[in-house]
Amino acid sequence: MKEIIAVVGSSNTDLVFQTPKFPQPGETVLGGKFATFAGGKGANQAVAAARLGGDVYFIARVGDDGFGNEAIKGFLKDTINTEFVFKDKDFPTGVASIVINEKGQNSIVVAPGANNHLTPKNIDTALSAIEKSSIVLVQLEISLETVKYVINKSFSLKKRVILNPAPAQQIEESLYSKIFLITPNETETELLTGIKVVDEFSASIAATILLNKGVENVIITLGEKGSFFKNKEEEFMVAPKKVAVVDTTAAGDIFNGAIAVALSEGENWKEAILFANSASAIGVSRLGAQASIPYKSELE
Repeated sequence: MKEIIAVVGSSNTDLVFQTPKFPQPGETVLGGKFATFAGGKGANQAVAAARLGGDVYFIARVGDDGFGNEAIKGFLKDTINTEFVFKDKDFPTGVASIVINEKGQNSIVVAPGANNHLTPKNIDTALSAIEKSSIVLVQLEISLETVKYVINKSFSLKKRVILNPAPAQQIEESLYSKIFLITPNETETELLTGIKVVDEFSASIAATILLNKGVENVIITLGEKGSFFKNKEEEFMVAPKKVAVVDTTAAGDIFNGAIAVALSEGENWKEAILFANSASAIGVSRLGAQASIPYKSELE
């Protein structure tokens, strides 16, 4: 029987602007195309996991508004269980303003809205979803109090917790020993360990610090350099797939959703990372967050 994945996190609507260059303070830049996409780190990861073959519950909070209703419609289309996507009558759906330059790099401002009001009480309401799941995937785009509650509750239920520590911020030291897998990028790794990651050697030092804090497994994503894995038994680097980059917005989210699916299907670490790299490579070759997420058939 296929293992279930519970994704707990944010749901945003992304307002995307394409521009030749990022504006300097006080500068107005005449941009190019504008588009609206479904996004949010939690939602992106839930959609990625579902499209790549996972059986997914999404636990989140959206506004009782047009953006929220459209988001839920999208989740249902991707066969995600939305029983615990709560509607907030007081706060709007989260919104992200994303500016993308001609190199495909992005600059993002998020107004969290209802995401900030996903509470431990909501998690208790959604506990049946966590109980049915074997993997719980969470990020840091919701309240840290709720993240802590999710990790503690999932660990007590003997679930494998994957923490994508993004956007970059510190977490309580007591949480590390309850994390099965942590997946920081270079920026997040430096914040959590104090080590500037520039290559495999520095990635290994940083990963050791995270393992010593109690994490079971570490994957550090290094963008165009690939991904570095380490646990107590093995360590290795996996090269990325080479593609023409259009938009990196959801690259990390696709990677995390894919890793969760591969682990739920019993893949080993190397196979899981190769699968996640392939999915991310397709994603960055397209515009938008959820719009860029591939289906499993595209990888095959």
